[in-house]
Amino acid sequence: MPDHPGDAAAERMPGQSGDAAAGPAPGQSDDAAAERLPGESHNAAAETTKALYPEKSDGGTIAAGHTAVPVRNVDAQADPAPRRKSKWSLDLTDEDTTPATTDGGEHEPSSTFRFAAFGALLIVVLFAGYGLGRLNNGTSTTTTTTQAAATSAGATVINENMPHTHGTTGTGVTATGAMIGGLSLSSDGLTLHPAGTTFQAGKKQRLSFTIEATGGSPVTSYAIVHDKPLHLIVARRDLTGFQHLHPVMADDGTWSIDLTLAQPGIYRMIADFTALVGGRQITSTLGTDLTVAGDYVPQALPAPTNVASVAGLTVTYEGKPDTTAVQPLLMTVTGGAVEPYLGAYGHLVVLRQGDVAYLHVHPEQQLVDGKVKFWITAPSPGSYRMFFDFQVAGQVHTAEWTIEVS
Repeated sequence: MPDHPGDAAAERMPGQSGDAAAGPAPGQSDDAAAERLPGESHNAAAETTKALYPEKSDGGTIAAGHTAVPVRNVDAQADPAPRRKSKWSLDLTDEDTTPATTDGGEHEPSSTFRFAAFGALLIVVLFAGYGLGRLNNGTSTTTTTTQAAATSAGATVINENMPHTHGTTGTGVTATGAMIGGLSLSSDGLTLHPAGTTFQAGKKQRLSFTIEATGGSPVTSYAIVHDKPLHLIVARRDLTGFQHLHPVMADDGTWSIDLTLAQPGIYRMIADFTALVGGRQITSTLGTDLTVAGDYVPQALPAPTNVASVAGLTVTYEGKPDTTAVQPLLMTVTGGAVEPYLGAYGHLVVLRQGDVAYLHVHPEQQLVDGKVKFWITAPSPGSYRMFFDFQVAGQVHTAEWTIEVS
């Protein structure tokens, strides 16, 4: 007979019925069922148990020497009814479902457990890699905008504390020269749309235009840059007839101003602005041509010099623009004290001969030894015309020079 009662049930002898091995009959105790031999009555089995194990307690444990051996429940050891297999389940062997034990009695992880642990680790690694990728590539371009404050007119006031150059899509310079603007009718998702482009020489006419966003809707919100939401530059293609104007915008986004073009020829109008579209500030300079009918006789550029005279005032500049580095230009006005104009002590517009490429440069906020100091980089070698707007005694004047950049 086996050493333990439970083993007697699990290992039934030949000819023993399955019922006898499976468990006790109704009303029969577990101990009797565990120890009963084939053909043995319930009472006989109980007596046999008592004779063999006199130390058995009522608590269901048999004392074997100094070791307490629990009496196994035959019902619990019986083979369970086969479960219905799901189509998603894995085919498991007895080795898969029964944990292996080591000599020390500790269970080793089954292959199923190892497979699940590996899958969990793989998921963690994949998500960690995804997170690192987001950190490295999520915000590739971070830009710093100028401090601004909203106005009651729905525009934004930009406080420009440093000297800079207005270019095609922003301000600043590059290693190969300053960024330029005014060469395109459309840029950055914005399009300049003039109502009319034909003028008569010497006659005042209304110039109207809109700045349209993607989809054709006129932009109606702009930032205030140097006291104005939009600066309009007009000059003939031979760089004569320069005008720096400030049109007024209607509620529907239409800009208008009275304009007089003195001589026949092709003029370039350049709109310099910072539009507020979709919560973004888009600084741009868009340009188009205006035509004045008549005999066009282009004028040659005046010879380069650093001295200009206007309204009894003498204006000189020091410095020479370069294409490879930012260079200072200092303007000196003799015959009157320079006053702030449009939020600065002066404004410098530079136009390139040939294509009327445009730069708009603002100076340092304070005078340097009474001089207006600009920082500038030429976009390329060539001939340029510089226009310096300044104010003396409440009157705005424009000094002009020709410069050659080699």
